[in-house]
Parts: sequence; structure tokens; C-alpha cells
Amino acid sequence: MHSKTISGKKTNYRWMICAMLFFATTVNYLDRQVLSLTWKDFIAPEFHWTNNDYGTITALFSIFYAISMLFAGRLVDKLDTKKGFLWAIGVWSVGAILHAFCGIATSGIITGKWLVGFEEARKIIGMVDNTSMVLTVSVTLFIFARFILAVGEAGNFPAAIKATAEYFPKKDRAFSTSIFNAGATVGALGAPISIPFIAKAWGWEAAFIIIGALGFVWMGFWVLVYKKPEVHPKVNAAELDYIQQDKLLDTQFVEDKNVVKRKVPFADYFKYKQTWAFAVGKFMTDGVWWFFLFWTPAYLSSVYGMDSTQSAFPLFILYSITLLSIYGGWLPSYFVNKGMNPYAGRMKAMLIFAFFPLLALLAQPLGSITFWIPVIIIGIAGAAHQAWSANIFSTVGDMFPKSAIATITGIGGMAGGLGSFFINKGSGMLFDFSEVTQMQFMGFKGIEAGYFIIFSICSVMYLIGWSIMKTLVPKYKPITDLE
Repeated sequence: MHSKTISGKKTNYRWMICAMLFFATTVNYLDRQVLSLTWKDFIAPEFHWTNNDYGTITALFSIFYAISMLFAGRLVDKLDTKKGFLWAIGVWSVGAILHAFCGIATSGIITGKWLVGFEEARKIIGMVDNTSMVLTVSVTLFIFARFILAVGEAGNFPAAIKATAEYFPKKDRAFSTSIFNAGATVGALGAPISIPFIAKAWGWEAAFIIIGALGFVWMGFWVLVYKKPEVHPKVNAAELDYIQQDKLLDTQFVEDKNVVKRKVPFADYFKYKQTWAFAVGKFMTDGVWWFFLFWTPAYLSSVYGMDSTQSAFPLFILYSITLLSIYGGWLPSYFVNKGMNPYAGRMKAMLIFAFFPLLALLAQPLGSITFWIPVIIIGIAGAAHQAWSANIFSTVGDMFPKSAIATITGIGGMAGGLGSFFINKGSGMLFDFSEVTQMQFMGFKGIEAGYFIIFSICSVMYLIGWSIMKTLVPKYKPITDLE
């Protein structure tokens, strides 16, 4: 057990850790949203980007993120939670800020003029006759900045899920995960009401710098706040007993200091159906969320003619609706309290959430009435995704020992990133094709036909993903031979 003496009322320091994870995830999503909210109005005119160029950048970000997730989880398990998180947010904050200097670097590479400011770089680029070179160089530089951002951001969820497993018992993990995962929504919520206005007032470069700097502020707090619960002076014995209650019930987590834990080869993690179930669930559904995140501002611009400041309020409402996802952590707890095991409760809740994205089938057909209908529908679908996401993350803690959680989370993140690559690259290509050819499909024409196709694909991915997961792991079966 532990050496802390039980005295007084149980502390609740675990919720401070949950709050830190929430703010880290908020910053994470703010940083990745800056490009989607500035490219159409500010960056594309400067560098002559098309939908396909933006699709390439976001798709490659997904690939970088996917590959990085595969190693980030392993690295977080090796460095442990505190150091792993510091490295992750430090790297992604540098990557976020690097975007701001892509204009200066573009002018430097093309004209040899490096010692210039942001405004002067814009003027130099505007005078370059070879627009194809400007496009190629700028896209390449943004891809590099997205690479650094992706490498760092890949560490957020493996570290956060690991911290949750350290500070919360199994029965509370879906709820605590849904709280910190709501940071994704809050980040997406704060982005449209801040980023376009920063870009309009001080230039798109300022948006990347100001938002990117928030990560360094978080790092200062994390150094002061985080320690393991068993050694944290603000966690008393009563709270530690509560946190570690699973040790009394689950022999797979019983610790013996005389036992030397074996080093698990990375390939061994792929031997389990539980790993594949998690990976398939992420592959099928992560791309849907990333599509909504990266393309909704462009959708409102292309279909309804809104600029980034005009779409700020609709996007704010959209992401406000996704805050309903916090109930995603409550529902499986309700089922568990009714007698289900945690895995069965989560799977039942996930099946319920999988039906809500079907509403996306109506987004484009009803959008002719008012743009508010697709905004509300995308918000509901986003809430369902975040509720689904909180629970699918928690299935890792249900099935795997703590030492493997970040690694399995990373494998699932890699699969999710691959799914995101296909939907982002495919969307950019489809939107340009449908716009140029004025393609007709199911009564829609041009880019509206393209969006209808992608919305239709997004609507069914959760039910398909759930069905495959349930087939692979029909019943709760924890892994006991990875420690």
C-alpha cells in the first residue's frame, strides 16, 4: 500500500490535475486551429493557395501526427508523465510559432532578402511574378511548421490519458477524460472569436505567435503542479486510497517491488485484439472530427460567402453545442452503476453516441433554409464525437495495465491520424474538382455537392467503427501479460 497516514477529509487534488489536462488540451486545439481560421482570408491570397493545397497541408499534418503518435506514447511511457508532457507541449509551441515566420522565409528563399519584418515580407512576395514558386515554397515551409507542431501535439493525449490513469480509478476515468477532452471543444470554441480578430488587427503572423506562446505559460504551471499521487504532499491518504482502489480489486495492478518487470517489445502490442479494436475505432472516427475542425470555416466561406470574422459567431455557437459532450463521461457511469462492467457500459454508451452523426446527412439538404441548420447539426455531431472519444480513450485503461496505456493510446492515435489524412486530402481534391467541373450529385452542384458527399461519409463512420470494435472484443477481457 502506501505510507501516508489517513487523517481528516479526503482531498480532491486529482481534479487540479484534471484541470491542467483540460487547459493543455485547450491550448493544443487552439494551436491547430490557427491555420484553418486564417488560410482562406489571409494566407491563401498572399501565397495563391487552392483548396487542394490546404488539403495537402492538413493531410500531411495528419500523417505526421499519426506517425508521431506511434512513438509519442512509447516516449511518454519511457519519460513518464511529467517530463513527457513538458517535452510535448514545448515542441508543439515552438512549431506553432514557426508558422508565423513562413512568410519571411518564403521571401528570403525566393529573393534572398531575409532581414525583413512581416509587413515587408508580404510586400516583397506580392511583387514576385513567379506565383507558382511562391505557392510551392510557402506550402513546403508550412508543411515543415506543421510537422514540428504535429510531433509535439502527438504527445498530448498519451500523456493526458496516462495522467488520468494515475490520478483516477477506473470508474471515474470516462468522466475525467470527458472533462479534459472538453478542452478540445473549448479550444475550438475560443479560436473563432479570437484568432481571426488578432489576424485582422495585427496580421496572421501575430495569431500564430500569441496563441503559440500560451503553451509556455502552461509549462510553468505544470512544473509546479504535477507529482505522482503517492508522493504529492497535497494528496492525503484518503484520496490516495480512493485513487488506488482498483489495486484491491484487480490483481493485474498488484505491485511487487521484488518482481522485475519485463521489457515488452513494441511488436507485442499488436498481438492483441484489444489493440486493434481501439485502433480501428480511432481510424474510422478521428478523421470526422478533424474534418469538422479544419474545414467548417472554409465550408461557411465557400457555401455561404462568410469571411473569418463573419463566421466567428456561428462557429462559436457550433462549438458551444459540442460542450454537451461532457455528458459522454456520465452515461457509462450510469450503466456501470446499474451493474455493467466498465467496458460494457462504455460500449453501450458509444453505440448511442454513434447514431447522432447520422444527422450530418441532413446538413446540406436543409442548409438551403438557413446556414444555422448545418451549424447546429455539425455541433451535435461534434458533441457526439467528443463523447465517443472520451469513452474510446477510457477503454484503453479498462483493458491494459498502466505501463502500456500511453503506448496503446499512441497506436490508436496513429490510426486516427491515418484516417484523418485520407479525409483531409480527399476533401481538398474533391472540393477543387467539384468546383471546377460544377459536378452534380443528388441534386447538389459544384462545391455543395462535394460537401454533401463528405458529410454523408462522416455520418456513418461511427456505426461502422463500433460494429468492428464489438466484433473484435465482444466482452470485457483485460490484458494481464504486459507487465
